[in-house]
Amino acid sequence: LKLQFLYLIGRGEGEMWAVVCAVLAGCAPGARPNILFLMADQMRWDVLTRNAAGGYSGAGTPHLDRLASEGANFAKAYSSTPSCTPARAALLTGMKAWRHGQIGHGEIAPEYRVEMVEVLARAGYAVHSVGKDHFGFNGTRPVRHGYETVDLFEGLSSTPDNYTAWFKTEYMGEDPSVGWPTLDWNSWRGAAYALDEYLHPTGWTQREAVKLLGRLLKEQAAAGADAKPWFVKVSWPRPHSPYSPPQRFLDTVDGKDVPRSRVAADGWDAKFGDNSPQSTCGPQAPDAWCGAMPEGALRTAQRCYYAEIRYVDEAVGAVLAAVDASRTLVLFTSDHGDMQGDHYHFRKTHPFEGSAHVPMLVRWPASMAGMGGVPRGQHRAELTELRDVAPTFFDAAGVGAVDGVDGVSVLCVLDPSRAACAGKPWRTVLDMEHSANYNVTTSWNALTDGEMKYIWNAYFDSQYLFNVTADPYELRDLAGLPPYAGEVVKWRAALAAQFEQERRGEKWVKDGRLVRRPESDVYSPHYPWPPYPWPPGTQAPPGVIQLA
Repeated sequence: LKLQFLYLIGRGEGEMWAVVCAVLAGCAPGARPNILFLMADQMRWDVLTRNAAGGYSGAGTPHLDRLASEGANFAKAYSSTPSCTPARAALLTGMKAWRHGQIGHGEIAPEYRVEMVEVLARAGYAVHSVGKDHFGFNGTRPVRHGYETVDLFEGLSSTPDNYTAWFKTEYMGEDPSVGWPTLDWNSWRGAAYALDEYLHPTGWTQREAVKLLGRLLKEQAAAGADAKPWFVKVSWPRPHSPYSPPQRFLDTVDGKDVPRSRVAADGWDAKFGDNSPQSTCGPQAPDAWCGAMPEGALRTAQRCYYAEIRYVDEAVGAVLAAVDASRTLVLFTSDHGDMQGDHYHFRKTHPFEGSAHVPMLVRWPASMAGMGGVPRGQHRAELTELRDVAPTFFDAAGVGAVDGVDGVSVLCVLDPSRAACAGKPWRTVLDMEHSANYNVTTSWNALTDGEMKYIWNAYFDSQYLFNVTADPYELRDLAGLPPYAGEVVKWRAALAAQFEQERRGEKWVKDGRLVRRPESDVYSPHYPWPPYPWPPGTQAPPGVIQLA
């Protein structure tokens, strides 16, 4: 029995393992599930088959597609502040950007009043992280935010993370960037990985996660009825650039698999294709955020991006095979998307769908309290956001209500009678924002109800309006069309009312009207500047509050 049990752990055979689990570990119906949080970095929503639109059939993600068929696909999921650190602050706190304090790409604070990992640890969960956290370092020690163990690849050569140390022992003391010698960390270009696939960070993250999960399952079996549930985050640093997939995956992607960049039918985006010498856009910069790029180089980069996604999907499949589906809640998402040349834009921080619209999949165990009869394979159109991830895990863990969070458990969409839902109706409007990043003109706020999306550029006091249901790639700006004048007035007033409700002050709204902001802030007044020193050479941004 013991040998068969260990074999089943390695195989990840959920139904057979459930029998062993019931005998050895006391897995009664309604027991708190293990929680597996899977993340990609910079993966847009439409790469999944079920989310593909406009004649495109998806990137080829069979393992993620299976996860959707065995659970639920939240097709209107967003990263409301779509860049790495504010998105991960939302995941960590369950708060929207204005309240966790990062309204742009800054530093994740070393401590927040509410932190997902700390809440789960206090609730009795073993908490571990593999891959990318982006929490920063205190000298050479990573900021953990409550994780018992962290096995990190942060994606930058300058960080003293686990992957970099491992890579140097495996490859003659070299830096991992030798694997992508013609690219940089934010390049719009792509090229095949220059080294053996074994050294690639996607495979390393997968192997480390499988090892950890195997150890945790064995520990649970040994503990029997006293076993602690676990929470494990596995966060791949790809398909974030550098787009450098192993040749094995690049060979599977040809031109017909990759959609061409979308350009507006009415020309609203033409200014971003300006490659003139005075422009900051164009191929002259390897990390350009906008521009009309050479067709050959652009198509190669897009093939590499989609090949990276196929590699991440394969790695997701390997990790899913290492856990027991009958005991484990799984949630997959991404911190933000990637424009991939749509509207002459690249990477993230933009309000457009390629940047802000992300995949979100949830699969629950049948033994989980209240979820046994919930239909699987659902395709949901409710507005969800990264702030909802932490409350979902609190709900699954039976923690109850946690003060200070803005998000709501996505399980409430599937079963509104759950205690965590408290009979509240689901949100009908989602707020989004990002401060200026690539240049001073790129600061924006947005609102969407899942059908219409209103975007306000704070630098120019200009606006866009898109019907993202009928026009998911935002090919036609409706803001200047007479039939939509009333719609624009409605959304503009709603955004002003939000600013007033949040007490943002006259820098943002005055006399019920939006105020043009030529200057942009990375932090809101709610940013919890830590009660202990930040790394040398930095200081608290103006207006931040001290953590009580």
